[in-house]
Amino acid sequence: MRISLMSLGDLSPDPITGHLATPAERHQMFVEAAVLADEFGYEGVNVGEHHGLDYIFSSPPVILAAIAARTKNLRLSTAVTLLANLDTLRIAEDYSTLDAISGGRAEIVAGRGNFFASTYTLFGQDVSESRERFDEAVELLIELWRGEPVHWTGKFRAPVNGERLQPTPLDTTRVPLSIGGGSSTETAELAARLGLDLVLPSAFGRPENFKPVVEHYLERFAEHGHARTPRVGACWHVSVGPDSQAAKDRWEPRYRQYHSWMNDMLGRINPTMPKHVRPFDYEWLLTQGPAIAGSPAELSDRLGRWGKLLNLDYSMLYMDMGGTPQGELLDQVALVGSEVIPALRD
Repeated sequence: MRISLMSLGDLSPDPITGHLATPAERHQMFVEAAVLADEFGYEGVNVGEHHGLDYIFSSPPVILAAIAARTKNLRLSTAVTLLANLDTLRIAEDYSTLDAISGGRAEIVAGRGNFFASTYTLFGQDVSESRERFDEAVELLIELWRGEPVHWTGKFRAPVNGERLQPTPLDTTRVPLSIGGGSSTETAELAARLGLDLVLPSAFGRPENFKPVVEHYLERFAEHGHARTPRVGACWHVSVGPDSQAAKDRWEPRYRQYHSWMNDMLGRINPTMPKHVRPFDYEWLLTQGPAIAGSPAELSDRLGRWGKLLNLDYSMLYMDMGGTPQGELLDQVALVGSEVIPALRD
């Protein structure tokens, strides 16, 4: 299994020191962490995208371009690109430009983002149309990435009348697109039909819950007869340190704050969200949920077991949540790179 560094860019004060990073510091911090990840052999980086929220990473291609300029090997990807909300041609242009300046390292993980209903309101859209919008945008993006003139008519944007994507991607034979989803087999079916990779929203629940979706995806991918091999990715909340108990103790107040911060935000922006949110249970999250805190050996063991359970090719680690300071993030990135990545490779 390969490892990627992920961040959604949550902006909240460190509950231990009280320090609140500025938005500029938050962006610069992740760029520095990505540069270090490149030195330690990570697979790639994955940057989240949100709009009008306290997740402040709103322009992944700009962040990834800054990382591209200072790295050589990292795959430069999103944790999600909001394909249902943004114009598909502009998305294709942004990432084909990133592909050009990075030497072909651009990737896209596309998602509906319908969990955040306020984003649809902000863009003047109806969240009930999210599935139609998303499916239409995925198929148009695939057409555009081939670099040939496109003649296309859809429901939600103006027709494309023979224009081609500029700049032309370096490799037009492979669309660097994964489908983010897995709460239902509907998303997995789309990825399988189109021959795209699948990235699970595994940070939202027990890993075991996603096993049926993965099995359905792999079965349907094979039935469609695609020549390429499918890849499955997942994302996890992680804190690692040389001493297991010290790592758990250090992370608890930050993870507790992140959990409260996220639930408060979701309650404000998604009025249809159920009110009975699971209370913060650190022990449950660490033993049965999507979180890992402890030593490099514990992290390696858990990622290995989840990898076998879900047929994972790579895992994205979200390590800078809840006000984690830059020094601690860089220490974790280096520790994963020096001890966890070699263990998983072996």
